[in-house]
Amino acid sequence: MSPTTTTALANDLRIACQRVSRRVRFESSAELPPHQVSALSNLRRGSLTPGELAEIERVSAPSMTKTVNCLVEKGLVTRDDHPDDGRCKVLTLTESGLATLDRIARARDNWMDDLLDGLTADERRLLREAADLLNRVLER
Repeated sequence: MSPTTTTALANDLRIACQRVSRRVRFESSAELPPHQVSALSNLRRGSLTPGELAEIERVSAPSMTKTVNCLVEKGLVTRDDHPDDGRCKVLTLTESGLATLDRIARARDNWMDDLLDGLTADERRLLREAADLLNRVLER
């Protein structure tokens, strides 16, 4: 494949992935704004300090503080004293936060399932292969 063809493919894939990502984030999760869902998803893997979460999310500390405050007020996250550092807090996903993430995941899966509903078996097979290939490319 020539460099020009590869560049065109890279551009088309990037745009398609961005469109899918944006639509699934905004059209299928009216329960919470996307940035709050992202923060909860990171806490699903384990407790973090607000600074660690801000770094993972690539946002400023004040921005993360606002997000965390909203999540704590909604009962989705707890903010406890750090066991080793009295200056820090530790954020942990609550059972309600986990249930909320599960509902949002189901809503997103249902939304995507509805989009795939009219496809032929061959088109679904092609998308399965494309999804597998994209995941392999992204693991590099």
